[in-house]
Amino acid sequence: MSETLLKVENLNVYYGMIQALKGISFEVYRGEIVSLIGANGAGKTTTLHTITGLIRPKEGSVIYKGNDVTRTPAHKIVGMGMVHVPEGRRIFQGLSVYDNLLLGSYSRKDKEGIKRDMEMVFQQFPRLAERRTQLAGTLSGGEQQMLAMGRALLSAPELIVLDEPSMGLSPLLVGEVFEIVKSFREAGKTVLLVEQNAKKALAVSDRAYVLENGEITMSGNADELANDDRVRKAYLGA
Repeated sequence: MSETLLKVENLNVYYGMIQALKGISFEVYRGEIVSLIGANGAGKTTTLHTITGLIRPKEGSVIYKGNDVTRTPAHKIVGMGMVHVPEGRRIFQGLSVYDNLLLGSYSRKDKEGIKRDMEMVFQQFPRLAERRTQLAGTLSGGEQQMLAMGRALLSAPELIVLDEPSMGLSPLLVGEVFEIVKSFREAGKTVLLVEQNAKKALAVSDRAYVLENGEITMSGNADELANDDRVRKAYLGA
């Protein structure tokens, strides 16, 4: 049995009087890619924000590496090895590519390790290496997404939480982004992925959960879900 890295139990989240998450529970095992798929407004981003400490749930718990982090501030969760790559990339437009990457390592003290990981990121993303002194705001959308993912790697994460990494990218770049997601697993990272492109998400995932109106309605191996008629009709355009 694989080790449970993240365990979400009975999460209930409200925005005022509106209940966004209705008692959802799921697990992520070490070394796998798990996707949350569902329509816009299903609660996917809210789930990620709650897991990474940006939103406090009314009820329920988030257990990471055996520790209850439900009420832990977001910056401390990063220091524990969980990093969030948010929707819309959120890079620092007025800073250079290099300085954006360096900010990813703010919670670390190991200078040699940071230097090594910076070189690793430049090897993995040659375009970032070419543009290391360029202002991040002048990069293309695809390059900005690579920068956001590279910045996440500089925090030396065990769990990478990705929110809509392919949003707004050309089909060619979408393929490239998903190759990068697969490479995270090959490098020993664990990935929790929220992605509108359900077909691509299921193709790179080990397991997946379907979120509808704040509830998990289906779960299973990614291959099984990709071949399920209900999933195909609702999310895969079949």
